[in-house]
Amino acid sequence: MKQERRREPRDLNYFWEMLSMAQKFSVSELQRFGYELSFVRQQEEQKVAVLKAGPKMASIDEDGQINTAPEVFLRD
Repeated sequence: MKQERRREPRDLNYFWEMLSMAQKFSVSELQRFGYELSFVRQQEEQKVAVLKAGPKMASIDEDGQINTAPEVFLRD
């Protein structure tokens, strides 16, 4: 049986502390446009921040580069 990795909703401070300084700056910039930090995902050797604003999504790599059309697959 596949073990569920998600347990309980995490406090956003938990995710905020995982971000690099460049990511924190970019998150703050996107928040001005209504985006909210949803989670941080480990992809290969780096952490990627994922934000949502209604149906729109954005991702931010460890260098702070913003992608407003990310290919993010969400689990049910």
